[in-house]
Amino acid sequence: MSQKQASVRPTLSRSLQSRHIQMIAIGGAIGTGLFLGSGSAIHTSGPSIILSYLIVGIFCFFMMRAIGELLLSDTDKHSFLDFVKTYLGDRFEFVTGWTYWFCWISLAMADLTATGIYIKYWLPNLPQWVAPLVILLFLFAANMVNVRLFGEMESWFSLIKVIAIILLVAVGFILAICHVRVSGAPASFSNLVNHGGIFPKGSYGFLMSFQMVVFAFVGIEMVGLTAGETDNPAENLPKAINSLPIRIGLFYVGSMIAIMSVYPWHKITTSASPFVQVFAGIGVPGAAAILNFVVLTAAMSATNSCLFSTSRTLHALGQGGNASSKFTQLGKNGVPNFSLNVSTLILLVIVVLNYLMPASIFTLISSVSTINFVLVWLILLWCHLKYRQKNPKGVANFTMPLYPFSDYLSLLFFIGILVFLLFNPDTRLAMSISIIVFLLMFVIYQIIYRKADAQTVKNKPLE
Repeated sequence: MSQKQASVRPTLSRSLQSRHIQMIAIGGAIGTGLFLGSGSAIHTSGPSIILSYLIVGIFCFFMMRAIGELLLSDTDKHSFLDFVKTYLGDRFEFVTGWTYWFCWISLAMADLTATGIYIKYWLPNLPQWVAPLVILLFLFAANMVNVRLFGEMESWFSLIKVIAIILLVAVGFILAICHVRVSGAPASFSNLVNHGGIFPKGSYGFLMSFQMVVFAFVGIEMVGLTAGETDNPAENLPKAINSLPIRIGLFYVGSMIAIMSVYPWHKITTSASPFVQVFAGIGVPGAAAILNFVVLTAAMSATNSCLFSTSRTLHALGQGGNASSKFTQLGKNGVPNFSLNVSTLILLVIVVLNYLMPASIFTLISSVSTINFVLVWLILLWCHLKYRQKNPKGVANFTMPLYPFSDYLSLLFFIGILVFLLFNPDTRLAMSISIIVFLLMFVIYQIIYRKADAQTVKNKPLE
């Protein structure tokens, strides 16, 4: 590459505005698990699920503040992977980047598969592979245009999810305050404590809830990949991160209180979404169809986020010399086209495999993915500790609250979650696979870069 070529090399477009970042952060905090999986979570732990969401939300807030302080310490860096390289070295950049890419690809497998199931609600005779293919190609085309269009789409996807949750919380609280009878029994906040107390399933049920709650938060760190494409990261990122406690309180804690106030926890079905049960119970016409549209939107949002996250992760890996330099190629619109093409092609293969493979395989892959997200969170918290050791004052006006206590406590909490998953029979296999794959990444790095370490790192892209 000549000096002239290097000087005009395109960079990632800074087109994401404040409202885009806000909605991307909100979308990352709301998964399909809240709409569909909350019934089984409530059945497992009862009202103590509210406390679980609150506790996990606090530690996720600390984790996001750590990422935010890293990003604001040097806004010329484009993602949190750049900081992993700076403070933990090339080895951890390689492992973290490829682990994070795998997290999103495997999550997209399940969500893209889910879109086919949701569409069949309206078109039962449509082959299951058609909808995922059409949706994937549509999202790919939109992401190819520019990052601003991605931001607009994700904003609208997130808005639909937000409206559904706000409606549920508002309706549930009004019913509970007015003691309106739903399905023959009065709605009341006393339903939270009148049927076995806050911990009806004991300490084991409470601990079991943490694995489901943590799974609901995966993807929340995606805002850390938007720093390089935000028009004003110093202003927009703190707003998005600081509003996280409000989102947690409204979306998770608020919705759980509303659901279990309308229906006692032991009457909430696990065969359908609690959202459907609440809206159908008060006589909302087409409640199932409405929620099906919401969860379809949530699955499309997750796939859209996957295309963004995986393409930017590959771009960052290419820049760091941990992947082919082709991944650094950008179009005139500032989109990493080659990285986006590769991620989409892989998901096209998954569409085909999804048709052939049983659903249990994808459940396992999804569990492995969420465990790997937690591993990435641990690395980012460790990276923040390294940063503060070298920069004791931190970032003015956005230092980590309660540092270093909050960092160490967050690390212990997420490590404790992983230990519990390892000893839990339901997640032991997924946890074992995740540990093996994670350690294998270090071995792969050593094999690939053994010669490069002895000589010169000639695979690094030119500055």
